[in-house]
Amino acid sequence: MGHPKKSKKKFSRPEHPWRAARIELEKPLMKDYGLGHKKEIWKTDSILRRFKKQAKLLIAKESEQAKKEEKLLIEKLSRLGLINENGKIDDILSLDIKNILDRRLQTLVYKKNLAKTAKQARQFIVHGHIDVGNTKVNIPSYLILKEQEHLIKFNPTSKLHNEEHPERVKKIEVPVTEKKKKPAERRTERRTKR
Repeated sequence: MGHPKKSKKKFSRPEHPWRAARIELEKPLMKDYGLGHKKEIWKTDSILRRFKKQAKLLIAKESEQAKKEEKLLIEKLSRLGLINENGKIDDILSLDIKNILDRRLQTLVYKKNLAKTAKQARQFIVHGHIDVGNTKVNIPSYLILKEQEHLIKFNPTSKLHNEEHPERVKKIEVPVTEKKKKPAERRTERRTKR
């Protein structure tokens, strides 16, 4: 059972810590998603393995209970935005770690241009500058539901709420000009000028 104050570890570490192939796969994930340490990749991988394990068990069963559980699992993953609402159980098996990393609060804050980089997004979240709805969330790995995506914003009491703050991403207004010319059109234009 364990001690009530010491929670059980919810992920498993790799079997061997120094496998070159695994390290090469983890490096771009760390950089692209601005992760603090590799433990976050392992936790995300454990979440993905649980979903896939549950899907495989449900594929093997053909009872009424299995059909209900399958429906509930598909509903849960569609609320998370991992699969379509009309998705099938086979779609769960095609998920990869990037699908889950894309649903993290840190990634969505960066994609919504509330931060300049993924690491800055992590810092804003940890320091309490980001709200989801009316709730302050300070966990970068928090998985955002599809209906919560538009609720991500700066905390009204935060200094970053002010649009003139130097750390905010500036919205650049691009004047509407003639549409960009293709490279072939530019070459012919240069030749005619000579």
